[in-house]
Amino acid sequence: MNTLTKMALGLIGQLKPPPAQGDAAPALILPPPQTEGGLPLMQALRQRESQREFDSTPLPRQTLSDLLWAAAGVNRPLLGGRTAPSAMNSQEIDVYVALPEGLYSYDPSAHTLQLVSAIDVRRVTGYQDFVDSAPLELIYVTNHARMKLVPAAQRESYASVAAGAMAQNVYLFCASAGLATVIRAWIDRHALSQAMGLDADHQVLLAQTVGRLAGTAA
Repeated sequence: MNTLTKMALGLIGQLKPPPAQGDAAPALILPPPQTEGGLPLMQALRQRESQREFDSTPLPRQTLSDLLWAAAGVNRPLLGGRTAPSAMNSQEIDVYVALPEGLYSYDPSAHTLQLVSAIDVRRVTGYQDFVDSAPLELIYVTNHARMKLVPAAQRESYASVAAGAMAQNVYLFCASAGLATVIRAWIDRHALSQAMGLDADHQVLLAQTVGRLAGTAA
């Protein structure tokens, strides 16, 4: 679906997700993340970039595991510390994964994906046409109910910083793994919140497309 069509549907409140493709499992058990190897940091930073042309081929389960751990995984189990910072350890950002077969929520502690809804919300994650067919979309959602120690006027700012740190982790992982990604804020947040079934305490901040660069699928 092209950008103008999405914008027109959004104006009349009809930007909605299509049916899911295939059967959605209630949970996706991810293999343990591979936390060794990869490019040296400076080389990954040199190769970090945004891409907007994606192959639709699904990513291997191991790649998905490594990607989500890089974004928001637990890297200090004894402390429950994660790969991205959070003010006052609020852990206010939930990472949702939009796949063709359904919408999932990432559980960092268990390192699993839990099914939220058996719908394909990729189309609603942004006005760009490539989001409809890229293999996965990450959606960063803040839960304001977890930020009671943060002054209300600062919560969105704090949460945006945390989501940005996660997105940069994904950029560096993609640079290291030879994947394409782009962070996006041009979103019909009302339509996406409705499609995801979010309540008033939740706020969609950003979305991020990930996949192989078009023409490079194995």
